[in-house]
Amino acid sequence: MYIVIIGGGKVGESLARALSAKKHTIVIVEKNEETAKKLSEDMSKIITINGDGCDPHILEDAGISKADAVAAVTGDDEDNLIICQLAKEGYKVPRTIARINNPKNESTFQKLGIVAVSSTTIISKLVEEETTVGDIMKLLTLKRGKLTIAEVNLSPDSPAVGKAVKDLKLPAECVLTSIVRGSQIIFPKGETTLQANDSIIALTTPEHEKELKKAFLGKSHESTKL
Repeated sequence: MYIVIIGGGKVGESLARALSAKKHTIVIVEKNEETAKKLSEDMSKIITINGDGCDPHILEDAGISKADAVAAVTGDDEDNLIICQLAKEGYKVPRTIARINNPKNESTFQKLGIVAVSSTTIISKLVEEETTVGDIMKLLTLKRGKLTIAEVNLSPDSPAVGKAVKDLKLPAECVLTSIVRGSQIIFPKGETTLQANDSIIALTTPEHEKELKKAFLGKSHESTKL
């Protein structure tokens, strides 16, 4: 897949590394010149463009017209909305995903047909589902069932414990968005090592849930439904 990520902060960088490791072609657009330069130096296999993602000319430089997906993950909800709208309406990008910093904006994004991912919503859902029995559960199903946010609880005997994220055999259509470790929220990078009792929040598609479960829980859990 050809994926354009707007926003080169921690979320954008982690997302780019995870998707690049799955052999997708990634382009990052970052407004801050210093941050863009650092990204370019740290991730030589990923194209980095310094510019405003709300500018159509910058998006065209990033190759948005051939993008399979656009992820707007800046710290500004208004910018993320504009970027996704430009991608959907102006360039007919089939999949647009926006990071939401203010949960109050979530319904607006969804009404416009944009997949909206809010950390607050994910974590609050996680708290509500804390007593659910099982090692893996669906937290949210987005965009008419085409995208799932799932939580995986790592037991001490999980095959993923002790492994770095980059060494996990995850399905291609899967992105780890965060790790809940005690009271700590971790945005995983390739070098992040998983520990027993970690709760992994992952974004995937319904058809790849079985592969996701196998990667974290092993073959013995494959037949268990989510």
